[in-house]
Amino acid sequence: MFRRLPPFGGDQRAVAEIVNNIMDGKTNNTGTVTLATGWATSTTITDARIGIDSVIITVPSSDAAENDAAPYGCFTNNTDQLAPSVGSTAVVVYDTTEKASGVYLSNDSRLYVRNYGVYNVQFSLQLVNNANSIEYADAWFRINGVDVARSSSRFGLPVRKGAGNPSHVIGTVNTFLELQAGDYVEIAGTTSSSSVSLEHYPADTGIPSPAIPAVIATVQHIAPKSSGSVYISSQTNGSATLTHFANDTANKTYKYIIVG
Repeated sequence: MFRRLPPFGGDQRAVAEIVNNIMDGKTNNTGTVTLATGWATSTTITDARIGIDSVIITVPSSDAAENDAAPYGCFTNNTDQLAPSVGSTAVVVYDTTEKASGVYLSNDSRLYVRNYGVYNVQFSLQLVNNANSIEYADAWFRINGVDVARSSSRFGLPVRKGAGNPSHVIGTVNTFLELQAGDYVEIAGTTSSSSVSLEHYPADTGIPSPAIPAVIATVQHIAPKSSGSVYISSQTNGSATLTHFANDTANKTYKYIIVG
């Protein structure tokens, strides 16, 4: 807080000091706010200088704030997953969260988002066929348990090469999905034969090469509902609501400037 003049003015020295400070950019309209945690999506700024028509500008002032990123998640299944019985469907499951912020796994198959927006959702399926016949697998997206229209793909699998030597196909698709906060995405599928499955492979120390998950799925926020991830969504005299991506990172601090 910089020095202020009393209501009825001040002496020449006080006036000169304050005017000179203003000319040097030292105006009394700045502050600091740290975003609430616990996956909060808003933080309240309490400042008597805020008016109903004030313009409030924020800038990152900590490493955590500067490194802020849109929600994302990468999930894998590092075990085999058998196909559903012919004529029925099943959902893909995961056992590992590789990296995530604002997207989380629950109930083995459900990828939940904490923020509204348009997301790029992608999967990669390690499909194998142990049958002596050409088979196929279909896979598609679901939101909150409901199939997404026109989101299915069919992956053809060649005849196996021999006993214990299945044929392999990578089934990969990405799409854009508009999701509300709290929605979840699943990958559902069906196969033409119970000989089709999702198979993982451990790391090969002889070549060497890393492990091959049975499934890799990614969820990436690409289109927020506003022009920025941190913005003033409402304000009254003396306070303002700072809306942001769901936050669970400590010390995410911003400086703000009040204009008007």
